[in-house]
Amino acid sequence: MLAGKRILLIVGGGIAAYKALDLIRRLKERGASVTPVLTRAAQQFVTPLSASALAGEKVYADLFDLTDEAEMGHIELSRAADLLIVAPGTADLMAKMAGGHADDLASTLLIATDKRVLIAPAMNVRMWEHPATRRNLATLSADGILIAGPNDGDMACGEFGPGRMSEPLEIVAAAEAALSDGPLKGRHIVVTSGPTHEPIDPVRYIANRSSGAQGTAIASALAGLGARVTFVTGPAFLPPPAGVEVVRVETAEEMLAAVEAALPADAAVFAAAVADWRVNDRSASKIKKSAGGIPALTFSENPDILAAVAQRTDGRPALVVGFAAETDDVVDNARNKRARKGCDWIVANDVSPGTGVMGGQENAVTLIMEDGEESWPRMGKTEVGERLARRIAEALT
Repeated sequence: MLAGKRILLIVGGGIAAYKALDLIRRLKERGASVTPVLTRAAQQFVTPLSASALAGEKVYADLFDLTDEAEMGHIELSRAADLLIVAPGTADLMAKMAGGHADDLASTLLIATDKRVLIAPAMNVRMWEHPATRRNLATLSADGILIAGPNDGDMACGEFGPGRMSEPLEIVAAAEAALSDGPLKGRHIVVTSGPTHEPIDPVRYIANRSSGAQGTAIASALAGLGARVTFVTGPAFLPPPAGVEVVRVETAEEMLAAVEAALPADAAVFAAAVADWRVNDRSASKIKKSAGGIPALTFSENPDILAAVAQRTDGRPALVVGFAAETDDVVDNARNKRARKGCDWIVANDVSPGTGVMGGQENAVTLIMEDGEESWPRMGKTEVGERLARRIAEALT
């Protein structure tokens, strides 16, 4: 898929820059040509000689290189590539991109290009969670910038959490998805996945059982068909797929806000197992066992995310797909849910204990539409995701 493609790789200044050398090798293994651009800070971590030796190409670093600029080299560099990859995408580079700055070669290339841009963020967990970075991420996403990662993991600074740059092969997969000429190219699709956690106190919560496997498979398949995917995920066991924009949430209220912020979209797939209720007056401190007996909890109903989007009067996606995880009268309950929620399709699946679907690797679903139903045989969740993605592509094209 990358054979003959021209990649302009912009390397930011962070310890994750060492992974950019392996990324060059992985891209070239797949037939791509790679032109590296190193920021001044990046050169503190990797040398131009190393990048050039692996890429087999000249490395660019200086905006005011008179030899290259005689023919407006920065414009040519930005336009000749099929895809621009920023890895690592530091907090500083993200801020420059969001603000439209052009004060060095990297930022100038990014604002001068007419090609797709994929960024793999990498920074300290506190920097990643800072409100300024979150605002910049939202701006970049709205501008159509593709986001790969970051992952959770150990940091060079000794902390642990989100902010670790995606692995080179994950970035390669995201690049392949970005350059895919599939039927969903140019389409934006929102996918929800995983459970939500509704806090009782700082250490306890209520939730639905969900590994996030089915939502992850759907998002990956849609990205593979060329879609730009916003993946809104609760605290799932599985890592998110490559090549999608990941928005992590915990509660149902946070998930609804993230989905609404991601709109407009051409389609939305609601595969998350959202908790129906949340605890009123959750405790700020751990609730202790006492002689007074079991504490009484009162609950409020969580927002209905599927219905909220399906019943929008403005900005409604052309195709809204819900999931109905049922234990009894599966198809009948799903039919009623589709009518009640106002969505276009419902994917019904039997999650009773004997099926092994919840948390397992396989699923057996019935796709319920206004004009008919399709019962699919039991298959792997990856295959279910691919089949649903193809049906969505048929409906949108």
